[in-house]
Amino acid sequence: MCLRLLARPRIPDGKPRDKSRRFVISSDIRNPKPETRNPKPDTRYPIPDMALIHCEFFSDALELNVTVRVILPQATQTHAHHYPGVSMEPPHPTLYLLHGLGDNSSIWTRQTSIERHAWKKNLAVVMPEVHRSFYADMKHGNDYWTFLTRELPVVCRKFFPLSDKREDNFVAGLSMGGYGAMKWAMTYPDEFCAAASMSGAVDRTQRMEPTGKLAGEFADVFGDPTDYPGSGNDLLHLARRLAEGSKPAPALYQCCGTADFVYPENVTFRDHLRGLGLSVDYHEHPDEGHEWGYWDRMIQDVLEWLPLRADAGGGAGPTSPAD
Repeated sequence: MCLRLLARPRIPDGKPRDKSRRFVISSDIRNPKPETRNPKPDTRYPIPDMALIHCEFFSDALELNVTVRVILPQATQTHAHHYPGVSMEPPHPTLYLLHGLGDNSSIWTRQTSIERHAWKKNLAVVMPEVHRSFYADMKHGNDYWTFLTRELPVVCRKFFPLSDKREDNFVAGLSMGGYGAMKWAMTYPDEFCAAASMSGAVDRTQRMEPTGKLAGEFADVFGDPTDYPGSGNDLLHLARRLAEGSKPAPALYQCCGTADFVYPENVTFRDHLRGLGLSVDYHEHPDEGHEWGYWDRMIQDVLEWLPLRADAGGGAGPTSPAD
C-alpha cells in the first residue's frame, strides 16, 4: 500500500492559489493492483520456511517441567519452489544441539543464525535444556543424562515428525555441550551417525579440581574426583570402549581455537582418539577463543560436514545471497 503526500507550494501574496496542488491519497491505496492484493512469491531470493517451537512438557526422568526449543522444516505452497533437490517429506533428519555451561535452550537461536543455516539442509534441530549438569545423572541432583538420552528423543518423536533412523540422527554442542555430544554418541553409537564438538570440555580428567571455584559443583555432578576416570562420564574411557567394541563408530568432528582455555584438552582428546584408531575430523584455528562469533561460523561448517542423505534433506540445497 502506498500513501503519497504532495506538499502545497508557498503562494506569494496577491496570487491565486493553485487548488490542484493539495494533499492527495494515491489511488493505489483505494484500488490496489491485483499483484498487491495477491503478491506473487519473489523467486530471486530464498525465504526460510522453518517453524520455531518453544515446547514445555513434564519430564518423568526429572520429575519437573522442562523447556525444549525445536526448529522444524515447514513445507508451504508459497515457497515450495525454493527447495530444489531437497526433500520436504517427514520424518525429518534431526540434529540435537546442546548448550554450554551457564546457557539454556534459547542460546543457539539468540547467538547464531542456526534457523537459517538448518533451513538450507531441511534439518530439524532439537535444543534441550540441562542447566549446569554436564549432561550427567548428577551425584547430588537430577538425572539429566537419563532425561537427555532415554526420554527426550522418545517424547520429541511423539510430538514432531522426526526420523528415528541412525543415519538421520546427529548430535553437536559447544563447550559443556561438546562434551555432552561426544558422550552421547560414544555411549550410544548405534543411535547417531555423527557427532561434533565445538570448543568442547572433552577431557574432564584435566579439570577435576580437588579445590577451587568449580570443585564443589563438579563434586555435585560427578561425585568424588577419583571416581571419574574410567566411569561412564569419562570420554577417554568411552572412546576406548567404542574402539574395542563391535558397534560402528559415528563420524566425529572436533574444532577449537588455539586461544581457548580448553585447547590443551582438545589436543589431548584428538590424540587419544587417533591413538585408538578412531577417525576424527579435527580443526584448530589460530587466535580464536571461547566465544559466539567463532561458534556461529563453526556450526555452519558442522552442518556442511554432516553426512546427510540426499533423499532426506541436505544435498545441493539453496543458498542465500546474504551468506
